[in-house]
Amino acid sequence: MTLPRAYEDQLVERAKSDADAFGELYSAYFGQIYRFVYSRMRDQDAAEDVTSEVFFKALRAIGRYKPAGHPFSAWLYQISVNAISDHYRARKPASNIDDAIGVADPEQPLDERVAQSLEAARIWAAIDTLPEQQRTAITLKLGEDLKLADIGVVMGKSEGAIKLLVHRGMIGLRVRLEISTLERGEV
Repeated sequence: MTLPRAYEDQLVERAKSDADAFGELYSAYFGQIYRFVYSRMRDQDAAEDVTSEVFFKALRAIGRYKPAGHPFSAWLYQISVNAISDHYRARKPASNIDDAIGVADPEQPLDERVAQSLEAARIWAAIDTLPEQQRTAITLKLGEDLKLADIGVVMGKSEGAIKLLVHRGMIGLRVRLEISTLERGEV
């Protein structure tokens, strides 16, 4: 859920001195920040920890936050990107296919859930091999459906640079998936 911009700006200002206002921001943005973090980490426990860290950092720094014409969520994504990097620097990442299956729709037949999970794991494995900047841009674009300008804010780059990162990332992803398909003999 995205808050209307004027209301969001007022809420952020109030959150600088009102815990309830920050709680409303937390409620509004927790889901999308968690989805982004989970999409990069694919580990529920780690994603919960990192998402909590993101909001803790945001709470500590909200007094210094200045709206710059971008949604508040762009600032949260920026904190998330840094928190994910910090997490990976501190720990060796792990991926568990069982966790991915657990997120699937329980109404869907098991064989379809497994096939989708395996395909998702294959795609994320290919995304994980992209250079870090491309990987982040692709995840924010495809996984979070952010606009290029907002991704630029998160990553500290121009919209043109983000467009190029996404374009090159998609080419790299396409090549990696084609190679993976050839290696598996699925021609």
